[in-house]
Amino acid sequence: MNLASCGLICDECPFFQKECPGCFNTRGQPFWAKDVSEKGICPLFDCAVNQKAYRNCGDCSQLPCAMFLELKDPNISDAEHEKSLKLRIGNLRKSQS
Repeated sequence: MNLASCGLICDECPFFQKECPGCFNTRGQPFWAKDVSEKGICPLFDCAVNQKAYRNCGDCSQLPCAMFLELKDPNISDAEHEKSLKLRIGNLRKSQS
């Protein structure tokens, strides 16, 4: 399983291998990050991997933090976001075992 730092499964993403080779391959700079960050780096990747040297957000004792909860794809509904959060947190917790 190719797990992004935020718990998304890259292989299930419609952009994977087309517009995005995965967050670790882009060093946290997927194509969409420029729209949410001045540095052009995914804020979750930057926090977990770059700043804290974690493997992913699952290593953080504060999961889910405010940033994790608030960073939302503007193309999905609030209900879809809630569902995604639960799945991603589950994926991250599984990766810790």
